[in-house]
Amino acid sequence: MAGESRGVSSGQMKRNTSIANMMLTHAPIAKTDMLIRKPAEDVFEAIVDPAITSNFWFSKGSGRLETGAQVQWVWESHDVVNNVVAIAVERNRHVLIEWPGYAGLTQVEWTFEAIPDGTTFVRVTEAGWEDDADKLVRYVADSTQGFTLLLAGMKAFLEHGIRLNLTLDRYPEGIEEQVIGE
Repeated sequence: MAGESRGVSSGQMKRNTSIANMMLTHAPIAKTDMLIRKPAEDVFEAIVDPAITSNFWFSKGSGRLETGAQVQWVWESHDVVNNVVAIAVERNRHVLIEWPGYAGLTQVEWTFEAIPDGTTFVRVTEAGWEDDADKLVRYVADSTQGFTLLLAGMKAFLEHGIRLNLTLDRYPEGIEEQVIGE
């Protein structure tokens, strides 16, 4: 047919060429952050105390995060159990854990910056994955999304007492994840 193009368009070729030339020059790190309108001690406790955390992230935890502690976090709705080691915990300022990432152990770090108006700026990073570049990009995207949902759920719970069920609703039973490009 006249005007019909067959094969790969120049835009697709350009995209494929640029993808083929991509190389990682730095280890990927997932990062997200958010202001929570509560004092740093409240926000810190929401991460280290499983009785609070279970209101917005996992179903239950076996104990508080304290330096050197090994705890278990359970997401009952997804049949997921993670063993977590608290590497460093500095009250109201910092938490660093090691846990099973998508393809081996990674480290997750929370920092809590107390703002003079009584609010807290929370930063979360995850790093330490090892795999091929395509998988690393996927891990960073998934982790960033997950920790953004964690912070949004924590914010809603701490500021307004609302349980948004973001983790539960992110992966509802019976809905298959759509993977583009695989």
